[in-house]
Amino acid sequence: MAQTTAEESTPAMHQRTVRVSVVDDHESVRLGLKAACIDAGFTFILAAASVQEFVDNLDGRENDVVVLDLSLGDGSTVTENVKRVQATGSAVLIHSIADRVASVREALAAGAAGVIPKSSATKTVMSAVETVARGEVLNNLEWATAIDADRDFAKAQLGRREREILHLYASGLPLKLAAQQLGIGYSTAREYLDRIRVKYVEVGRPAPTKVDLLRRAVEDGILPGLDPDVGDGR
Repeated sequence: MAQTTAEESTPAMHQRTVRVSVVDDHESVRLGLKAACIDAGFTFILAAASVQEFVDNLDGRENDVVVLDLSLGDGSTVTENVKRVQATGSAVLIHSIADRVASVREALAAGAAGVIPKSSATKTVMSAVETVARGEVLNNLEWATAIDADRDFAKAQLGRREREILHLYASGLPLKLAAQQLGIGYSTAREYLDRIRVKYVEVGRPAPTKVDLLRRAVEDGILPGLDPDVGDGR
């Protein structure tokens, strides 16, 4: 009954009610996030102390976002937990103390859509849930810190030809002209560009637009940082 009321009172900004679950081994955190989600107009699905408990009690219900504690007390690994939650069809938002940079990097590498500190205001956490529910990656200081702490993790490990295509295309050349300059066909250049985007997704740094690709090229030293705002990308 309470969930129906929350759904009916969802603000107009929501195209549909966001479905949320929480996995955290601290009861107070689970209760607090549940109350905040309902108050925000989200449909709250499930609260669990472990990913195993979450999976066992999901009963086929769907989630848009699972707010997942970075470190659970059941001996499970970060990668295992992120992958198991994703396997249910949900995006993962890490809710963490955020001082364990290596674990945050592991979560992002496993496919988490972002990380939000447990010290964040409730409104900030709910905003992060909305961002992830829209299918967007959460770019914030915690994400940036995890990436900046390890440039090998951050880089997409592009091949020579991929770096050449990215350099020319992100510099402003149309893809057809970039292909001509490198002496390759347009379809081949398109394949390289698609492969570049896949690699950036795999390291948690999606680049769906040309502007995003420019930012990645600057961040990874493929292009000089002509504009601090563009180069920083945050």
